[in-house]
Amino acid sequence: MAGTPRLLINGRAESSVPALDRGLAYGDGVFRTLAIVAGRPRWWEAHLAKLAADCARLQLACPGADLLADDLDRLGPLPDQGVLRITVTRGLGPRGYAPIGLPTRILACWDSPLPEYPAAGLRLRVCNLRLGHQPALAGIKHLNRLENVLARGEWDDPTIHEGVLLDVDGRLVSGVMSNLFLWREGRLLTPRLDRCGVAGVARARLLCLAGQAGLEAAEADLELADLLAAEEVLACNSLMGLRRVAILETRAWPEAVISPRLIPLLDA
Repeated sequence: MAGTPRLLINGRAESSVPALDRGLAYGDGVFRTLAIVAGRPRWWEAHLAKLAADCARLQLACPGADLLADDLDRLGPLPDQGVLRITVTRGLGPRGYAPIGLPTRILACWDSPLPEYPAAGLRLRVCNLRLGHQPALAGIKHLNRLENVLARGEWDDPTIHEGVLLDVDGRLVSGVMSNLFLWREGRLLTPRLDRCGVAGVARARLLCLAGQAGLEAAEADLELADLLAAEEVLACNSLMGLRRVAILETRAWPEAVISPRLIPLLDA
C-alpha cells in the first residue's frame, strides 16, 4: 500500500529493527493485516486470537491482548479508513536455526483508503506456481511468504485482481492474497488447508456465520474443476471482505447467486 506508515516497535516510535532479527534472517515470525474502518481495527478480537494461535504453533511468545491494545493507543488516533499490520518475530537471538530469541512486536498503520474492487466482480487467473506441502506450517500466516510473492509476480495486468493457487498435487488451495469459497448444489465449500495455505480470519468468520445462518458450510478437498463447475465463486480476506468472482480465465459467472446473502453476514 502506498504511503509511509506510522510504526511502533516494542512500544516505541521507531522505524527499523536490528539487522540480525530472526524475522529478517529466517522469516521466523507471524503477522496479521487488519482493515481500519470508521477509525477502528475490524475484527480485532478475532485477529488477536489467530495471532496467538499462530504464535503457539511456532512456539513463539505472543504479546498479550492488553499490551497490543496499549500499543494501539500509542500509535495515536487511527484514520477513518486504513490498514493496520501486527508482526511478531522471534527477535534477536544467536546465529543458527535454534529457536531462541527475545520476541519483537511491530505495529504499522497506513492512513490510506482500502483497496477498491469492481462491483461487477473480480477477474482471476490460475497461477503457474504450485504450493509445496508442509503440514507443520499449514494455515499459519508466517513471515516466509515467498511462494505468494513469486505467484503475484506472474502478472502485471491491472484488470486481474487475484490469482488462484493449486498445490503440487493439483488440489485447490486459495488465492494469492485471499481465501476462496464456492457455492454448488446448496453447499458453501472452501479448500481444506491441512497441507499448505493460510487460514484467514475472514474465512473462519464466514464458515461460522454461514453455519449459524442455516447454510451448509464446510472445508473440502477441491480441485480446479470444482471451482469451474461452481454456481458462484467468492474470494475473501480481511481487507477486501467478501467479493464475488466474475471471471476465471475463460469461465464467467455473470450473475450473483449466494453472495448477496453472504456479504452482509460477513460485514455485520
